[in-house]
Amino acid sequence: MSAASNRSKGDKDPAEWLPSDGSYHCTYAATWVGTKLRWDLAVDENERQALLGLAEDCPTTTVVYEPAP
Repeated sequence: MSAASNRSKGDKDPAEWLPSDGSYHCTYAATWVGTKLRWDLAVDENERQALLGLAEDCPTTTVVYEPAP
C-alpha cells in the first residue's frame, strides 16, 4: 500500500474503504479478517456485511492467521 493510499484509508474498515486496485480486494479482505481473528477483535454489523460481500466475490481466497500468544 502506498503512503498516499494509507493516509486516505486512515482508520476506516472495509465497509468504508477499499484499495483503489480492485484486484487487491480479496487479499486485503483476507488480511483484514486474519488480523481480526489473530487478535480476537470485534466487528460491527456494517463491517461484517462488507466482509461477507467481499467473501462472495473471493471464493478461492483463504484466510490464514495464527492466534496471538
